[in-house]
Amino acid sequence: MASGMEIDEEHETKGSMWVLDQTLDQPMDEEAGRLRNMYREKKFSALLILRLAFQSLGVVYGDLGTSPLYVFYNTFPNGIDDPDDVIGALSLIIYSLTLVPLLKYVFIVCRANDNGQGGTFALYSLLCRHAKVKTIPNQHRTDEELTTYSRSTFHEHSFAAKTKKWLEAQVFRKNALLVLVLVGACMVIGDGILTPAISVLSASGGIKVNHPKMDNGVVVLVAVVILVGLFSMQHNGTDKVGWLFAPVVLLWFLLIGGIGIFNIWKYDRSVLWAFSPVYIYRYFRRLKRDGWNSLGGIMLSITGTEALFADLGHFPVSAVQLAFTVIVFPCLLLAYSGQAAYLMQNKDHVVDAFYLSIPDSIYWPTFIVATLAAIVASQATISATFSLIKQAVALGCFPRVKVVHTSKNFLGQVYIPDMNWILMVLCIAVTAGFQNQSQIGNAYGEFILHGL
Repeated sequence: MASGMEIDEEHETKGSMWVLDQTLDQPMDEEAGRLRNMYREKKFSALLILRLAFQSLGVVYGDLGTSPLYVFYNTFPNGIDDPDDVIGALSLIIYSLTLVPLLKYVFIVCRANDNGQGGTFALYSLLCRHAKVKTIPNQHRTDEELTTYSRSTFHEHSFAAKTKKWLEAQVFRKNALLVLVLVGACMVIGDGILTPAISVLSASGGIKVNHPKMDNGVVVLVAVVILVGLFSMQHNGTDKVGWLFAPVVLLWFLLIGGIGIFNIWKYDRSVLWAFSPVYIYRYFRRLKRDGWNSLGGIMLSITGTEALFADLGHFPVSAVQLAFTVIVFPCLLLAYSGQAAYLMQNKDHVVDAFYLSIPDSIYWPTFIVATLAAIVASQATISATFSLIKQAVALGCFPRVKVVHTSKNFLGQVYIPDMNWILMVLCIAVTAGFQNQSQIGNAYGEFILHGL
């Protein structure tokens, strides 16, 4: 009888504890539910989307926007033999911009974000939550309940389920996937080293156009001073820098678009035939191996595309898409078409095609805006490098470093002092070592070819 009473008391005690646990967990479960649905329920007004799209110009698109400074020079480093080659190169640039940044990244890859975070490690983190591909366990029930991330289910016979099963089958495949992620991240960081060097060096090189006898060392010195100033202001945060330079980048895109329209009208309207892909076939058939070698320069037209994805945490996808389709994409097409029209009549000017194609009346204002835009271009890749390092530290793939959050409203806006100064030293070394945008461009083009 006594044992029966003890059992009843034990059951009663367990019941009471169970009820207490449930009572304590209810607020937590309710909060977790709100967190899980927070991002899906959040909607932005049209005015806010426009404001964010404008601000994204100062952070996301600077790298893509300054590519017209050096693309044609690096595509034809030995000069232009046939004007038809210019149309073929322009056709390659048009379809590279259309297929990679516009279709692949802006409308497809950006939708595969990790709860608003972009970049190589964000995709890897997304895979780790859907498949057991990481050595550290990440499939706990408690993690599912108390997280802002949601998992989608799929049919066991679907392609996604088969891919998941294939990845989980062998440790070698998991390790190979991690190696690919690390290589991709290293290439983006390499982009963060080469972009400031080539962008700032190309912009400061405009001084020599009006002063041909100036020593190249002066141009390099100006570029180094700009780089030091650029990295010294990183502690202010991308939010302040973005607001500061968004008007400059918008003005830059409007300038290069307007100059492009003027050059098409003034020099040669036949360059518009480059929208036909037939000229790509003719380009490779005519130049053969030299045509394939020139792809390193062509790929410079899509520099900053991976940085665009890595910087996604700062802005919603709709704002990034709006800014690219309405401002960035059409202005870039006009800028490259205008340079091609100028080169059709001035084949010998390929070295400084951008600056020589500018009307004399607006040359110096354009030069100033180009220099400022080159600084913003560097900002895009530097911010992307900070984001990648932060994600790598979170996944245990990088030594722990000091991460400073520069904004109370945007968790993705971070500053890493150690990486900032390392990047500055490496950028200055590349700029002072090469002293020539063509050589940096060749290395840069190889990075993009392998990264894409």
